[in-house]
Amino acid sequence: MSRPILLGLFSGLGGADMGYHRAGSDVIGVDIEPQPYYPFEFHQADAMEVLALLATGAEPWPGAPEFDGIVASPPCQFKTQMAASHRSRGFDDRPDLLTPTRSRLREIGKPYVIENVNGAKGSMATTLTLHGGMFGLGVHRPRRFESSELLLGFEAPMCAEPIGVYGARPAKNWSTRLNGNMKGKRSVFRVARSLAEGQEAMGIDWGDWHGLTEAIPPAYTEYIGLQFIEAIQAGKAA
Repeated sequence: MSRPILLGLFSGLGGADMGYHRAGSDVIGVDIEPQPYYPFEFHQADAMEVLALLATGAEPWPGAPEFDGIVASPPCQFKTQMAASHRSRGFDDRPDLLTPTRSRLREIGKPYVIENVNGAKGSMATTLTLHGGMFGLGVHRPRRFESSELLLGFEAPMCAEPIGVYGARPAKNWSTRLNGNMKGKRSVFRVARSLAEGQEAMGIDWGDWHGLTEAIPPAYTEYIGLQFIEAIQAGKAA
């Protein structure tokens, strides 16, 4: 059976799309910003405009293939705790792209997976949540996934001493924070000291620091992709 073709919206440097690729699909990425490190076919375009065209049955670009499914990672800054704090003080005007993306995906009717941060809990119908400890990664980075298809998850402990991959650049500083059980025990938490260390912690061996800070570990979407692709192929065979 041929590999399904997925449309990867808000692709960034392609961390999530690499996972879907490893799971057995071909992914074509779309992002409004240039993505020189994206590892597959890429089209610079507004993802919301692409979704609007697909909703009318039009080609998103000349010669675009028929997509078997859509995977999307709309920018999550609007849903982070920091953004909520900024909005409460009246100086965060970043748009909510998650809500209209979900609406368009349901309108189009193709199999889909959409990803976002924990802060988006109230804005999406979460199918499962994944974090770095589930895959032996050096980051925590919990992410929620909503899908039109049934996706099964599992439980695993969080990374004991996760490395942060965020901010403007790697850093040598470190601090401590309360563990997830909030029982008073503290653990070391620090930002990766170099791009290479951040890449290792995320399981991503390409790209720059900026792209890495916004990426999804491929291990997450490889796990999801195996189930997602099986559902797509079962739908084709029915």
